[in-house]
Amino acid sequence: MLNNFGAIGILLIFAIALPVILVTVPKLLAPRKYSKEKGTVYECGMETRGETWVQFKTNYFLYALVFVAFDVETVFLYPWAVQFRKLGTFAFIEMFIFIAILLVGFWYAWKEGALEWK
Repeated sequence: MLNNFGAIGILLIFAIALPVILVTVPKLLAPRKYSKEKGTVYECGMETRGETWVQFKTNYFLYALVFVAFDVETVFLYPWAVQFRKLGTFAFIEMFIFIAILLVGFWYAWKEGALEWK
């Protein structure tokens, strides 16, 4: 039993140390020279005209997030379809529940207007 906790402890130490290392090492190695050219706004290699910080509707982000969420969820259908005959009735019922949850999410997104492109 102590062995299992040791493995969990090592995993916890690794899970804490890795992000700390990945954040601090680039900051230590990054060049610190600042120039006027680095501070300029870069947009497709051309000088910007007018205001560079333009606000746009967050509906586009919502639309993209809903698309990505449902796209990722439908990827889970492929392994199920490949092994459908071997899995049996229980897997069919589970997939029916999975698709029902997806449809409820789709209905909610539609009801909230996340799928409207204005």
